[in-house]
Amino acid sequence: MSEKFNIEYVFDKASRSSLWGHIATPAGLSEWFADAVTVEDDIYTFIWHKTPAEARLLEISNSNYIRFHWLEETNPESYFELRLHLIELTGGIMLEITDFAEKDETEDAIILWETQIKTLKRVLGL
Repeated sequence: MSEKFNIEYVFDKASRSSLWGHIATPAGLSEWFADAVTVEDDIYTFIWHKTPAEARLLEISNSNYIRFHWLEETNPESYFELRLHLIELTGGIMLEITDFAEKDETEDAIILWETQIKTLKRVLGL
């Protein structure tokens, strides 16, 4: 049984619109999350090392969050979500990631996200 986890990353010097473009568009996602991303209707195809994985777009709230469900995932309650929050005190942006992983795979999933976020920060020039 997979369990939900949340991780947060602070982007002090990134604009909300730039960060949103990188988490909510195929072009932006292909700069840091996958090698390539295509969309047909509500199905996003993420390609890593020529291997595709498909996810259905469940929800999107412009400049706030985007939520997907992997089509190969058997748990219908699971999803991964990228959500932006304004940090009132500093004016920075926090990216909150919600994802699901098997209990013994959560640590590996977090390490993978951390690697991806390092790439995102590099792409953003941070």
